[in-house]
Amino acid sequence: MAKVQEVQQGNEVQQEIAAMMARARAAQAAIEHYTQEQVDELITAMVWSVAREGVSEKIAHFAVEETQLGNYDGKFLKIHRKTRATLMDIINDKSVGVIEEDPVRNIVKIAKPVGVIGALSPSTNPEATPVIKAISAVKGRNAIIIAPHPRAKLTNKMICDYMREAIVAMGAPADLVQSIDVPSLDKTNELMRQCDRILATGGEAMVSAAYSSGTPALGVGVGNAVITVDDSANLDEAAEKIRISKTLDLAASCSSDNSVLVFESIYDEFLEKLKREGGYIIEGEDKQKLQNVIWVDGHLNPNIVAQHATTITGRAGIDLPEGKQFLIVPEVGTGPDYPFSGEKLTVTMALYKVKDIDEAIELTNRIQAYQGQGHSCGIYSNNDDNILKLALATRTSRVMVNQPQAASNSGNLWNGMRQTFSLGCGSWGGNSINHNITWRDLINETWVSKPLAETKVVPSDEELFGKVMNRF
Repeated sequence: MAKVQEVQQGNEVQQEIAAMMARARAAQAAIEHYTQEQVDELITAMVWSVAREGVSEKIAHFAVEETQLGNYDGKFLKIHRKTRATLMDIINDKSVGVIEEDPVRNIVKIAKPVGVIGALSPSTNPEATPVIKAISAVKGRNAIIIAPHPRAKLTNKMICDYMREAIVAMGAPADLVQSIDVPSLDKTNELMRQCDRILATGGEAMVSAAYSSGTPALGVGVGNAVITVDDSANLDEAAEKIRISKTLDLAASCSSDNSVLVFESIYDEFLEKLKREGGYIIEGEDKQKLQNVIWVDGHLNPNIVAQHATTITGRAGIDLPEGKQFLIVPEVGTGPDYPFSGEKLTVTMALYKVKDIDEAIELTNRIQAYQGQGHSCGIYSNNDDNILKLALATRTSRVMVNQPQAASNSGNLWNGMRQTFSLGCGSWGGNSINHNITWRDLINETWVSKPLAETKVVPSDEELFGKVMNRF
């Protein structure tokens, strides 16, 4: 009987997703030949529907209430400003018709829709992720179906409903954007099987499932940002920006500063500056108490993710002085025996003392070989040699220089990174790409090649092979 019920339930899930896909395909067909102006008006309306005054505040409050993760200020910043910045970042991109011409190679590139995007949205960033993924999909004249984390299903529905209303107001079909309102693992897996391309942001297991679904997938790796502070840095600025990054939305972001590596010549001075910014040192017996609360049976405790420092220390039985916002854990090792070297998704950071940039590089690679390889690292420095040395020698996709990590590597107004919440980590992180994922990753491209004005000529062996010819 149980087997029959299981089969019946599987059929119902398959049919439910198939019905959503049919509506999405019909909606996508309706905008497949939209002009650039029509497309850009659509995505502008979608962002305005959720980012306008009154609505963005409502979404931010609702997301915190539903998920019990992060805080209002962080959520509001993302739904109100990050969505605006993302729209600004892509609005002038050409995504219809001929999008690129290469006169040297005599190649013209034409954008074509993929069809229906299946998107996974996490509980940690449920306020802006659906919007950013939706406008990226529609920018490429696709439809999108969003599968939220169950902990954020009502927030996801609210946001999608606002965008659907805006789409209809612009004369397009509402089903360009759909949400799975009663999410389940089976429905998410079925969506990944039936859609045309997967855009996965979520836990490691879900991203792995996306890659093994049989559908082309864009996934992200584990975050565990490592930050170096060298002896040329502006220490006041570095301490302030680390505090901003570490406490943004209570460290819900995978880009939050997890480990900070400080040159020994400035270590004591910089630690005092971190303490003045609201940092509190956890060591001795309290370190073990904190470890027992953050990890349970070797896994992150979901009950302390993106919580206030007072909540975490309260559960650990640690007295936290008033005004302290983040926790500093002095550390020396890396790997499973030193869990604070891994991703924590809390306002907790490991602090290391290093001799110089070479030791910082070696330690960064050891930390991220344990967790977070390929994602991102940062450096506070005014020494260009140290900056380039770190970038050349670390297995990372992004290096943020003198910027708050969590607010910067996914794009912000003060840098040139593409705006997104989907960060590819390359082969280091088990991903197919390592750049910031945007609409350009959600289209197909037709390359038109015409003959060159002058046919290329293969050079002589002496010119082509040079000194190699005499080596063997």
